[in-house]
Amino acid sequence: MKKPLRRMIHLLIHTGAVKIFFAYLAVIAAGGVLTWIFEPQVNSFGDGLWFCFVASTTIGFGDITAVTIPGRIVIVIITACGILTTAMVPGVVVAYYTEYVRAKEKDTASTFLEKLEKLPELSKEELEELSERVKRFSKKYK
Repeated sequence: MKKPLRRMIHLLIHTGAVKIFFAYLAVIAAGGVLTWIFEPQVNSFGDGLWFCFVASTTIGFGDITAVTIPGRIVIVIITACGILTTAMVPGVVVAYYTEYVRAKEKDTASTFLEKLEKLPELSKEELEELSERVKRFSKKYK
């Protein structure tokens, strides 16, 4: 498995986005069963799942429409869950990634400050590397 894909899977697991995804699948499955029970146009569990998937993604092909009140309530709930899931997962992942980057920057700044405190003890190569980092930093924030 490639490193970026492995990192993304770890990120999804660590942030809890996988739990959100499985909860979403459970809601779709329950909605599929309820739609199959309530809607006369839905002839199988598979059709109910398809209808709920289409409703949750707000695609709405129109091949099946909810005609009963309980069916419409189920579809409203399914659509709301689809919208919330679509909005929550990227938000959770971005928030986690932002915190990760901040922690990394803080760690880098701490290391940089430690080197500055030990300036007289550094070798010529370490001083040159530090000088280059300062130049890159100042170019980045001008």
